[in-house]
Amino acid sequence: MHPAEGEAVRLDGSSLTLEDVAAVARLGRRVALGEAARERMARSHAWVVAAACGEIVQSDGTPMPVYGVNTGYGSLARLRISPDRIRALSWNLVRSHAAGVGPSMPVPVIRAMMLLRANALAKGASGCRPALVETLCAMLDAGVTPVVPSRGSCGSSGDLAPLAHLGLVVFRGPDGASGRAEYRGRRMTGAEAMEAAGIERLVPGPKEGLAMTNGAQLTAAVTALACHDADRLVRTAEIAAALSWEALRGVTRALHPAVHALRPFPGAIACAGNLRALIAGSTLVDSVPDKVQDAYSLRCTPQVVGAVRDAVTYASRQVSIELNAVTDNPVILVDDPATNKAFSAGLFHGEPVGFAADHLKLAMCELGAISERRVYRMTTGLLSSRLPPTSASEESPNLGLMIPQTTAAALVATNRQLAMPSSVDSLPTCEDQEDHVAMSTTAARRSAEVLENVWRLVAIELLTAARGVRRRVEHGQGAPGAGTAAALALVGEVVGQPGPAIEALARRLSRGELVDAVEAAVSLQGVSHG
Repeated sequence: MHPAEGEAVRLDGSSLTLEDVAAVARLGRRVALGEAARERMARSHAWVVAAACGEIVQSDGTPMPVYGVNTGYGSLARLRISPDRIRALSWNLVRSHAAGVGPSMPVPVIRAMMLLRANALAKGASGCRPALVETLCAMLDAGVTPVVPSRGSCGSSGDLAPLAHLGLVVFRGPDGASGRAEYRGRRMTGAEAMEAAGIERLVPGPKEGLAMTNGAQLTAAVTALACHDADRLVRTAEIAAALSWEALRGVTRALHPAVHALRPFPGAIACAGNLRALIAGSTLVDSVPDKVQDAYSLRCTPQVVGAVRDAVTYASRQVSIELNAVTDNPVILVDDPATNKAFSAGLFHGEPVGFAADHLKLAMCELGAISERRVYRMTTGLLSSRLPPTSASEESPNLGLMIPQTTAAALVATNRQLAMPSSVDSLPTCEDQEDHVAMSTTAARRSAEVLENVWRLVAIELLTAARGVRRRVEHGQGAPGAGTAAALALVGEVVGQPGPAIEALARRLSRGELVDAVEAAVSLQGVSHG
């Protein structure tokens, strides 16, 4: 991956956005450490070095015990570490925690994780050198991506194993371990990748092994990218619903703004407004005499998709806080008047983002479920306002879209199996020192998996609705609105066997091609990030 042109994202621990994360993770936008952040990091690092050297003392003159600097970790926190063993302590932490298993996380997710860890350290409360963040920035710019297994994190104390696999590439220790990394399309040892990119690996200093691993950045990375994509997915689902509204010749009185003012949820109001904009000018809707209302899968679209919008707003707001948060332990508060400026707390706990990921996952499940219900109506003769059964073609008799609807049903069932909130689960670790863990990483991974399934569900709905609308137009039953006409044109470009067509369209949807095409014709309201 080559660095993108343009101004670098300046890491200051306070101003990173979801859009920044997506740009760095997927487009290779450059990153750099801000000057103010560098100064903050230097101050906290100086205090940690003083503590490691025994210069910070208690009232009796003995060295101040500082967790993770001159003590052991977790349940071994009472164990004191001599100054000559502190560097080994940092390396041994990284080495021992790199115990993840399973396939590697996707490259964009790992890049997002690296960016978020660098930004958290840039806050200046972790006690590590500015060189650590600068190394992460150099890796991002050069395209050195550690191989990070997808399984092995409970989300508390943060994403220990995934971040340790990152640490193996960043740091060098006496045993020569360096993990694995991808560089310019090839997988190699971390040491080889860093050497090829011209980036020097660091010998971990006091607390730096802990600072690298003690955070919830994999959870946040997966959820941040999911929230970023969910905005586009919601608008895409609304476009599909509008096209289905025309295919089923729905009644638009359910979208009247005065109706939604009576129950003023922001998401429902925005969804109804987008649907009105998309079908404006359509002569297919409201075209069945004496039809006063539709089934829930049409009529309640603003309520269901609107609730999804509000859920995405909540999740995005939570994640946006996390993007600029410290998730370390202990944190170094250099301006605090106390002699011991290291404060042990629970900022690493994944619950805030775990809840957000679970909520996003449940919302996406419903976005896909109501989409499938509209597909079912359009492929069921008695429910489709006289479309052919299974939406089969008269010119080429076959089973029509019966099997794509079956695929949609299978995807909905899979999403429901993934829907159990992961954050309600907990198993104690670390000799019961970590006796309540978040399982937030699982919540995030499952949220992303559900999102991927919903792209396919919406693709199936679009293919089905497009066939229905084209048939109605060919039989002189009306014409689509300006927004749905733009959607119809793009969907019409995807032809071929159902399975490949679904995958091809889902990829184009996820790249934003449909939203871009439609928004060239009508203006749509995006999802608020809070």
